[in-house]
Amino acid sequence: MMAYMYMLECSDGSYYVGSTTSLEARLEQHQLGLGAQYTKHRLPVRLVYSAEFEKIDEAFAWEKRVQGWSRAKRQALIEDRFTDLPSLSPSRYKREADGQGPK
Repeated sequence: MMAYMYMLECSDGSYYVGSTTSLEARLEQHQLGLGAQYTKHRLPVRLVYSAEFEKIDEAFAWEKRVQGWSRAKRQALIEDRFTDLPSLSPSRYKREADGQGPK
């Protein structure tokens, strides 16, 4: 069974990140206000990114990873700007601010 990590853009412009084994059914749940509490109060939502995985635990691991990302890093993922992802890491910003430069 395939699994998905997905990102929704909510009506307030914020992003919601989730994972599921049935992307279409989960999107319908979100639109009906039956998904997550977060999206329930920010309808309508729009699918802006999804990635397919072989197992739900892989999709869930990516969900948790992306949930910790900044808005800029999430936008880079949505826009397929994969080469920008490392430079958007908070640890890089801290190193550059400390004068240590990128590693």
